[in-house]
Order: sequence, then structure tokens, then C-alpha cells
Amino acid sequence: MWRLGKYLKPYWLPALLAPLFMVLEVCMDLMQPKLLQRIVDDGIAAGDGGEIQRTGLLMLGVALLGVIGGVGCTIYSSIASQNFGRDLRGSLFGKVQSLSFRNLDNLPTGTLITRITNDVTQLQTFVQMLLRMFVRSPMLIVGSLIMAVTINAKLTLILAVSVPLLFVFLFFLVRFSLPMFADVQKRLDSVNGRLQENLNGIRVVKAFVRSDYEEERFGEVNRDYTSVMTRGMRIMALNMPIMTLILNISIIAVLWYGGALNRSGDLAVGELVAYINYVTQMLSSMLSIGMILTFISRAKASADRVNEVFDERPDIENPVDSHQASQTGGRVDFEHVSFGYGKEKGELALRDISFTVLPGQTLGILGATGSGKTSLISLIPRLYDPRSGEVRVDGAPVSELELSSLREKVGVVLQEANLFSGSIADNIRFGRPEATDAEVERAAQSAQAHEFIERMPDGYATKLGQKGINLSGGQKQRIAIARALLMRPAVLILDDSTSAVDLTTESKIRSALEREMSGTTKLIIAQRISAVQGADLILVMDRGAVAAIGTHNELIQDSEIYREIYRSQVSEGSEVYA
Repeated sequence: MWRLGKYLKPYWLPALLAPLFMVLEVCMDLMQPKLLQRIVDDGIAAGDGGEIQRTGLLMLGVALLGVIGGVGCTIYSSIASQNFGRDLRGSLFGKVQSLSFRNLDNLPTGTLITRITNDVTQLQTFVQMLLRMFVRSPMLIVGSLIMAVTINAKLTLILAVSVPLLFVFLFFLVRFSLPMFADVQKRLDSVNGRLQENLNGIRVVKAFVRSDYEEERFGEVNRDYTSVMTRGMRIMALNMPIMTLILNISIIAVLWYGGALNRSGDLAVGELVAYINYVTQMLSSMLSIGMILTFISRAKASADRVNEVFDERPDIENPVDSHQASQTGGRVDFEHVSFGYGKEKGELALRDISFTVLPGQTLGILGATGSGKTSLISLIPRLYDPRSGEVRVDGAPVSELELSSLREKVGVVLQEANLFSGSIADNIRFGRPEATDAEVERAAQSAQAHEFIERMPDGYATKLGQKGINLSGGQKQRIAIARALLMRPAVLILDDSTSAVDLTTESKIRSALEREMSGTTKLIIAQRISAVQGADLILVMDRGAVAAIGTHNELIQDSEIYREIYRSQVSEGSEVYA
């Protein structure tokens, strides 16, 4: 947990002032019983009204100073803890951004959301408690014990029994609660993961009338989380009654023994009243420590989970001797590439892939679902690394290129167009924020998006909902294509990115690509042969391997798989070998 202390260091001044103000409040609290003793013994017992008035005013002044200390501590502890939480949350988000796809495969979105939100909030609250209660409670315990001993050492024998009992109880409380709260956070991951899955697929759920089924699935993880949390709270529930019992027994013992000392003349009434106040302060502070230790258990579990993310080493990093990728050219070479989603074992998604695409050429990629098409193109911008073989861009292995320059050179349009909240223009500018309005409009025209954007009430300034919820699938795909075209990449990858548009629009997009990006190397994954029929080369994938490669006419003559795909897509009676 102390590893995260570096996020508090920039705020060392408020982190220092908060305990100092709390020291002021504690000192004022420790003075109050002594002043009360004076009122009882020197004022009430002696019948001195002036002493009562003077001491009462002094108590009021002490109380006001205590208020100043408490308010000051609250203000500065809030400043330190809130800034700590903000910086930690930002750093954690930045770490997630640096992770590779393989890392993210091992850290589901649900657990990352929980760690960035709930776990950071737990730590943020812990820091505030650290600067307040962690100072107040120990100081009150020590200060009250010292003041109580100075009043009467014999009565302190009672504390010699009750205090060790409290510490033993607190020890076992923390020991049992720590692993339980770690499990609680894991179950909360499951709740968030199931919720996110349902919200992402809410249209499918409603279309298939499966709301009841999804409610039951969510109820299952929700009940599981509630069950574990309840078990944890049951243990925590023992804290208050047991410690209150020890506190009350101690006060009764002090009253009984103190009364006996008063009758024998060894203890004045005011001293007994002050002593009871100190005992109450001390044992109440131990009660607070019990609550604090409970929260430490939860904060420790959260800190471990946050540190797990920080300890995750990106699977793909810039090599030590990396060099910038040239933003021109566009040659792509695959040399005996094999790839699997597991690091060292598991089934291969790609097997011994070799081909070359020259600058300005268009490569069409066909194949059945699961044949490895998307896996293949994900190796070019180095979203994953192959297990064996080499991927080269303009003759340089992608593993030796600086990542940002490589990815600026390679534009990718996925089948599922991911748009962000903001305006349409902002989404098109996502890869080039400095692009002019004219450049944005030209990219939209090439992607056949300009017309429908102009028909919208605010045109390019139209605000999109999360994931572009207020657009159709085809509209989202065209904006995603415009976003990639605006980057003017040397290599453009289209992963079935026109699947939601009609054939006429798809033909217009292809024509615009040939016209506007004739010098760009294009890799086009498609389900329809019509989308790649005019490509310089067509790669046919089958079960992770290259089944055939060539032009349309060559494949019609030489590849049975290609002929089967072609026959299935032409209308009945059409000439297959055209």
C-alpha cells in the first residue's frame, strides 16, 4: 500500500497541515476533562461561582480552538486525499492505455472499471482517514492514558486489563477481514462485468426477448456479491458491540473502584469525573481504531488490486533501439508468420503466412469466419506480436519500429465502428486533431458520409451519443472510414468495414479510395467478392493458413475454395468464369 504514497508527495503541505491541525484539536480535547475537574472540585464543591465562570469561559475558548483544529484538518485532509485520488486515477488510466491487447485480454473491462473507480475511491477515503482518524485516535489513546495516570495510578490497573483485551480483539478482526474484503472486490468485478456486457448488448437482449434471462444472470452475480459482502459485514458487526461492551464494563469498574477511593478520601469527585472522561475518550478512540482497521483491510485489498495493474508489464513495448517508421512507402511483407492468442501455448490462429504487398497495391482478403483474417491484419500495426516469423513494413521489422510512428503510418477501420461522444467532426479528426474543416469534409466525401452529415440539424457539429448511438450502423462505418482517410496513412486496413452499407455506396467508396488514395497500400477484408474483385492480389484464408493467392482471374482458374465462394455469391445462371 505504501507504494502508492508517491501520489501523495506532491501534496505534502496539506498532508502535513492536516495532522498538525488535528494535534491542536486533540490537545484541546485533552484539556476539557481537566477543566471540568476544576469546575467540580474548585468551583461547585468550594461554592466558588467565580471559578465556575472563569473555567467555563476557558472551556468555551478551548472548545473553539478545537473546532478550528478540526475544521482545518478536514479542509487540508480533503485537499490532499482528493488530489491523491485524482492523480492515482489518472495514472491508472494512463497505465491501461499503455497495455497491449494481450494484457487487456487478461484484464477484463469490468475489473478495470472497478479498479479505476471503486478501488481508487477506497484508497482516497483511506488517505483522508489516515490524515484525520489515524492521528486523532492514537493521540487520544496515549494522551488520555497519560492524563488518567496523573490523576490516579491505582485506577489505571483497570485499563491494564481492558486495553490488552481490545488489542487482541482488533488483531483477530483484521486477520479475518483482510482476505474476505479482497474476495468482495473480486465479486464486485463480476457484477460490473455482467452489467457492462448487458448494456453493450441491450439491443440483442430486447430483440430476442431475453430480459428475464439477463435479469437472472445479473441476479446470480449480484446475489453472490451480496452474500460475500454480508459475511464480511457480519464479522465487522462484532466490532461495535464487543468493543462497546468492554468500554461500558471498564467505565462501571472505574465508577465502582473510584467510588471506593472517594469514600476513603484518596480521590476527589472532580478527579473521578475527569478520569471517567479520559477513560471514555481512550476506549472510544480504540473503538474508532477498530473501525479504521476494518477500513485498512478494505484499502489493502484495493491497493493490491491497483498495484496488480501497475505491475502488469505491457506485452508490446518500444524496443530499446527503435527507429521511426517512414510515413511514405507502404510495402508489407509477411515472412513465415505464425500467431496464437496465448503467449507460448494454445491453438494457432495463423500458420506459416507469407505474402508481399507492394506500395500502392490493393490486397483483398477473403475467408470464412474464424479463418484468421482479423488476426492477420492486427499484426501489421503491432497490436499483437507473432509467435514466429516476421512482419515487415517497408523492409523494417515492425518489432524494431517506434510504436506511435508505426501506427500513424497504418490506418485501421474495423467492422465494428467505435465512435466517441462528441461532435461528428471531432470523431473524424480523432487521428488528426489539427485537420482543417475542409480536410474533414473532403474525407467525409470520400467515405460517402458528407450527404447524410449535411442533412443533420447541426451538420458536422452534431453531437453523438456514446458509441455513436444516434447513428445507423452504415453511418457509423462511413464516419470511421473518413476518420482513417483523414490520416492519409501509407497503409490502410479495412476490416469488413462496409458490411453495413449497400452495394451502391460500397462501390462509390471503392472508387473514391482508388481516386483519392492511389498511392496508399490497401488491405481489404471482405465477405463479398465484389468488394475485392478488382484488387491487385486476393488472399484466400482457410483455418489460419493461406489457401490461395492471386488475381481474381487466376483464382477462378486455380482455387477451388475461391470458386466455391464465387459460385455462392453470383446469381443463378450467371457465368462463373467471367
